Amino acid sequence: MSTLQRVKCQAKAHPLAMDAVLAAAVLVCMVAGSFVEPRHRDSVSWALRTPDPLSLVLITLGAAALVFRRRAPMTVLALTGAVSVIESVTGDPRAPVAMSAVIALYTVASTTDRPTTWRVGLLTMTVLTGSAMAAGSLPWYAQENLAIFAWTGIGATAGDAVRSRRAFVQAIRERAERAERTREEEARRRVAEERLRIARDLHDVVAHHIALVNVQAGVAAHVMDKRPDQAKEALAHVREASRSALNELRATVGLLRQSGDPEAPTEPAPGLDRLDELTGTFRNAGLHIEVARADQGTALPAAVDLAAYRIIQEALTNVQKHAGPQAKAEVSVVRVGPNIEITVLDDGGGEDEDPDSGGGHGLLGMRERVTALRGTLTTGPRYGGGFRVHAILPVKNRTPGEDPV
Repeated sequence: MSTLQRVKCQAKAHPLAMDAVLAAAVLVCMVAGSFVEPRHRDSVSWALRTPDPLSLVLITLGAAALVFRRRAPMTVLALTGAVSVIESVTGDPRAPVAMSAVIALYTVASTTDRPTTWRVGLLTMTVLTGSAMAAGSLPWYAQENLAIFAWTGIGATAGDAVRSRRAFVQAIRERAERAERTREEEARRRVAEERLRIARDLHDVVAHHIALVNVQAGVAAHVMDKRPDQAKEALAHVREASRSALNELRATVGLLRQSGDPEAPTEPAPGLDRLDELTGTFRNAGLHIEVARADQGTALPAAVDLAAYRIIQEALTNVQKHAGPQAKAEVSVVRVGPNIEITVLDDGGGEDEDPDSGGGHGLLGMRERVTALRGTLTTGPRYGGGFRVHAILPVKNRTPGEDPV
């Protein structure tokens, strides 16, 4: 740390002590100036003189007041201005008491706003210069009188410049801190969104495949003794479902790898092109499913394609888990104007028909996916029994604030 930086740090830590040092320095300068008498005859020269006792008292009062210039700048300016006026009227020759008023005016200008600086500065310049011109023994145009006018103007201007620079630096610092907070908040938001997205994918994969494994394992256990061939077929479905679950889990967890990791999976995310494969796994588990599609030729964005697949997957998983063993499901995918509509119906009458009754996050995950794409999701029981899931997803992503067509 440089010497200037150390001095600034000490000044901020002990402002009263620094003001006392400044007041002592100003006192020394004013006392030294009071022993010098300028002469203006044929040439400019200087001579020693003995100052008046009143001038020394006024010098001491003006310097002492500067110790409190930060705490009460207006009061200090009024006091130093008063002793300067008294010296202008009584001093002959004058002592440089106005130096304390210049320092006080600088302090006021550096700690207040510009309009106040203008008003106080003009008042101080007028009072000090007017009293010096009107009451002194020198002509009104004397150099000493004009010097008071110049130095008060310099004090006010310098203080205003310092205040403007401080405000500019503070604005830059606040802008930098605000930008840093914004970056941190944005980073935290993105991390939270990514964690939520990965949690949804893990839930969809695990819930779907574990539900199928549970059903097929139950079938195998039930028919193991009487119909071993059917039990072997059920176990084969269990093996296939578990292998699919491991592959999808590997792909999902692979998203957490480094971008340059050669082992990171490159398999594309599932979409509606795998709908037949998805419904086939449920049919193997004994669920009756009818599929109707009227979206041929529609190219969906990757996010919309994945959301449609996951919504159907979660809805059919809920049918498998909650609608009862004899339930039938209907899946429809229809292009309607600028949207793609996904509908999953079942006629189940199971005791645990409501997917929310188990405390899971399936419907919440579906709603989060649809909301992220600025679509709409409607879920609820059907009249006469069963459950309905209806999602409307925009084929093109909407910009924020854009009204749906």
